[in-house]
Amino acid sequence: MGSSESKPSPPKTPTPPPSPTFKQPWREVSWRDNGRDLQYVKDYQPQNEDVKHVRVLLYGPVGAGKSSFINSVSSVLKGRMTVPAEASAITSDQSHTKMYKTHKFQKESRGNFYPLVFNDFMGVEDGTGRGVKVDDVKLAMKGHVMENYKFNPLSSLSAGDAGYNPSPSPDDRVHVLVCVCSGNASEIKDSVLQKMRDIREAASDLDIPQLAIVTKVDEACSETENDLKNVYKSKYVKKKMSELSSRLGIPLNCIFPVKNYSKEIALNEDVDTLILNALRMIIDFGDDFIDKL
Repeated sequence: MGSSESKPSPPKTPTPPPSPTFKQPWREVSWRDNGRDLQYVKDYQPQNEDVKHVRVLLYGPVGAGKSSFINSVSSVLKGRMTVPAEASAITSDQSHTKMYKTHKFQKESRGNFYPLVFNDFMGVEDGTGRGVKVDDVKLAMKGHVMENYKFNPLSSLSAGDAGYNPSPSPDDRVHVLVCVCSGNASEIKDSVLQKMRDIREAASDLDIPQLAIVTKVDEACSETENDLKNVYKSKYVKKKMSELSSRLGIPLNCIFPVKNYSKEIALNEDVDTLILNALRMIIDFGDDFIDKL
């Protein structure tokens, strides 16, 4: 009785790794068509006579890029690199910003400013006695914190203290709250996240509109580092945005990825596109709130 030899199985074709990008962007963006959005910002004026500008308050973990975002907005509006907000280039677990400062954006003619201001303060940090206190953020949203007030991480500002504004005007109030988080950072600690939720809840109680900015998307994903126009194709960037939406309760359509200017010495149209997309939404949200004051 003869024996038959079994034929060896053909080698298996290795399964290619899943693509890091979607075939199509999940959010549509008009790349390098910045003139329309830039003109929109230039033409904007609040219709409420008691309000001269949209006041935007930035908050977020230490090192998220709040000051760098202010500088990036300034650069886009100015048409050249500017640094109105001092940003730290040194990696640190402590906030670089210590004072409550209003950042204005000058138009082409000197002495004339956009009706848009940004306020920045100490980062939200882990642990007691570190970073901005949630009670101070609540006071800032109501307009009670004066310009150049130096935050004390050990005690909150209270009525009668130097730096307390007892009679805030509609112009002193915050009209938009913006959470700034890094797309390249590790997961936010639960204690920091809880403080951020408390800030968000306080803004909700005041009916202040909110959105989020995810910075450093170029550092977070090699696909966006190679080509920033891949930002809405990147599965990783969408995952980070979706996680932030879930953990903070901010709708995904209110979250915007950006790349801040950091190492560049000249403007880039793709960087400008993402910044202007976020800036236009900030103005729209603020204008809606101002109309109700």
